[in-house]
Amino acid sequence: MAENVPATVYLVGAGPGDPELLTLRAARLIGAARVIVHDGLVSREILAMAAPEAELISVAKQRSRHSMPQQDINALLVRLAKAGQSVVRLKGGDPFIFGRGGEEVDACREAGVPVEVVPGISAAIGSAAQAQLPLTHRAASSAVSFVAGQCKGLTDQDWSGLAGKGRTLVIYMGVATAADIADKLMADGVAPGIPVAVLENGTRPDMRTLRTLLADLGDMVKREQVKSPALIVVGEVAAHALARDVLAGWSAQAEMVSEMHK
Repeated sequence: MAENVPATVYLVGAGPGDPELLTLRAARLIGAARVIVHDGLVSREILAMAAPEAELISVAKQRSRHSMPQQDINALLVRLAKAGQSVVRLKGGDPFIFGRGGEEVDACREAGVPVEVVPGISAAIGSAAQAQLPLTHRAASSAVSFVAGQCKGLTDQDWSGLAGKGRTLVIYMGVATAADIADKLMADGVAPGIPVAVLENGTRPDMRTLRTLLADLGDMVKREQVKSPALIVVGEVAAHALARDVLAGWSAQAEMVSEMHK
């Protein structure tokens, strides 16, 4: 008896939260899937687009606590596909930007399971657009870097050259380590007076955009009780955002602090 041909696993980017930002293909796949394996950051509005008979499996991750280890998620996707289930692996943002999509693609390939990737609007792109914060700007930045702020050994990572004049640094998952991130960047030579924007709950109705100076970043996160999901944008482009300035006279202080550290 011939072995059943496995179904395809679709790694689908759900974007930063607003269902209006889904691609047409993502919306079609969500509505047709028999099983949806989803992250915790996927909004309820997007999950509501699934068919009534679809099975929804949450594999939500939180800092230092995973409902299912990554290797088990990989095995689940393979097992469902080999059972002939139409599987959508639904991820916040884009599968290939801090979404572990590469690991899941590798697991499917190794198991002989067909896999396709459907890109999504990343958290950085979507949140910055809503805040009208240009990640590049001819007068302020010609380069953008994306880093993860919760990796182990933060002080050992080499971020030299990623932030400063003419560059934009976008930090994912950095709320819990915001003070350490600021200290690290300043120790690496980034001016304490460079503008920083924090984009909380990007593209959602309760989004907040807060602006301060790098030297105030850690204290500001505590004062304003910033919660994940949130992005930190370091660079002169932050001055262009529609944001609430949480440090009185921040622009004047930025100039003063920068002069002191020249």
